[in-house]
Amino acid sequence: MAVYDLKSRLVVGIASSALFDLAEADAVFRDQGADAYRAYQEEHLGDTLDQGVAFPFIRRLLSLNDLSPHDPLVEVVILSRNDPDTGLRVMRSIQSYGLPISRAIFMQGRSPYHFMPALNMSLFLSANEDDVREAVALGLPAGRVLGPAVADEGDDQDLRIAFDFDGVLADDASEQIYQSGGIDDFRFHETTNAATPHDPGPLRDFLAGVNRLQRREAEQRAADADYRIRVHVSLVTARGAPTHERPVRSLKNWGVTVNDAFFLGGVDKGTIMEVLKPHIFFDDQVGHLTGTARSTPSVHVPFGKINEPDRSAS
Repeated sequence: MAVYDLKSRLVVGIASSALFDLAEADAVFRDQGADAYRAYQEEHLGDTLDQGVAFPFIRRLLSLNDLSPHDPLVEVVILSRNDPDTGLRVMRSIQSYGLPISRAIFMQGRSPYHFMPALNMSLFLSANEDDVREAVALGLPAGRVLGPAVADEGDDQDLRIAFDFDGVLADDASEQIYQSGGIDDFRFHETTNAATPHDPGPLRDFLAGVNRLQRREAEQRAADADYRIRVHVSLVTARGAPTHERPVRSLKNWGVTVNDAFFLGGVDKGTIMEVLKPHIFFDDQVGHLTGTARSTPSVHVPFGKINEPDRSAS
């Protein structure tokens, strides 16, 4: 069998806890232990799991493989703490929903994120906070899904992705200045350094992968005027003028793009999300996500100083 090369593809790792709603099964594990959990999963092997927080995002991302049916642009790999036996229900549910996911790693009770670099992953999503924090601490691009699952509207084929900037696409150096010196120091620093690109953050490479999909869509549109563009990327940040210029210049310097930018100057992001309706939103601050998660599949990226244990506990 020929080697399946992942290097040219956008590869996303996802835990079963992010793709499906495992609340009931997890309660069995917590209350009754591993043996009861195993028996429960075997008893319910034929019962399809309900969709989880990241399901709409993953379904739409995989649908973009119709742009290259014989050489997929996107690969999604299951990274799970289940053992192979209890993982059978996950794989059957994937098949039941018709998701083209064929690759999985099941590690009985152990964290699977260590395999991200080997699989060329630019994103790992999980509901397990410890796994995500450990992955990010190792410099890996990971996020924890938050909030209830949002109904996946089957007739809507668009994929809308939204990113915060500091601590997500960029590093948190400027955020640290804001936290230590306040808004005036932050504005002075950012305007003074407007022409100096930020250092990339944990999800810059994931955005670059999404941009590759967008370029493939542009090629399809050029060849077929009836083709409808599906992928839309937004930047949604608490920054406002005059601190907006440096992010715009940084994105250009990194060779990545967004379709829309919202410089909110502290306005609640949740109100924007209710209109924008992204299928996933990434932010480094739980305080921002508390509002967005009520209506939007939200992901906490625990990157930077503000997410260090002593800071998050304060």
